[in-house]
Amino acid sequence: MSTAVRTLIVDDEPLARRGIRARLAAAPDFEIVGECAGGRAGIESIRTLAPDLLFLDVQMPEVDGFAVVDAVGVERMPIVIFVTAFDAYALRAFEAHAIDYLLKPIDESRFADALGRVRVRVRDSAAGVLSARLAAMLAQIQQATPSPSARIAVRDRGRVVLLDPHDVEWISADGDYVRITAGARTYLVRETLTAMAARLRPPLVRIHRSTIVNVEHIGELEPMPNREHLVVMRSGARLRSSRTYDDSLRELLEPAPRHEQGQGVRGVR
Repeated sequence: MSTAVRTLIVDDEPLARRGIRARLAAAPDFEIVGECAGGRAGIESIRTLAPDLLFLDVQMPEVDGFAVVDAVGVERMPIVIFVTAFDAYALRAFEAHAIDYLLKPIDESRFADALGRVRVRVRDSAAGVLSARLAAMLAQIQQATPSPSARIAVRDRGRVVLLDPHDVEWISADGDYVRITAGARTYLVRETLTAMAARLRPPLVRIHRSTIVNVEHIGELEPMPNREHLVVMRSGARLRSSRTYDDSLRELLEPAPRHEQGQGVRGVR
């Protein structure tokens, strides 16, 4: 290969970017032309730098990897290696359309294999074929947009756990992460609460800027003097509901006949 493969890294995790950068340092035929800590910056860098290769994180706050591809357009995308902790369905979609991906944490031999495939693709100038594959893969994933009953994929000690939304009791914000409570287990997921709330459906409903609850697990609502409520879960946990989200909570709780309220939620006013 006569010239270096111009490479852009887009990942919101500094450690992930550092890991990719360190591995590429051992491959002299690859040149890093830029790094971005988010999807919006990634879109601009793809347009201005026109890299040959893109390492693209799938799960980023605000603008994720798929949104980056949508914004740039598949026909103008470079060769893409998705870096992901995504669920098994998406991995099957990557594989079916021969789109390369790396699972976090990145395996050394898998990384080397991915670079080998990039060398072949650059040599063969298969951009048109890769664009078609990328478009087909995105269409397949988008057709599988999670329904209200779709399971929630979380990473737990190197494996992917698929949670039934009905088993989730509540979800709380923890910086750029969310903490999911399901029975005796809790899971930390790298996603903002706002992003997660946008794709969840009842029975999971947002009750506070930092809290989502499963209404099926609510035991009582205790009115507070400031017109807010204290949400008492059946497990005994006590969570505050703010007035901003009070209407959405009432809509889900109040349709039940009054004679049934004693069997579930009490104290709704």
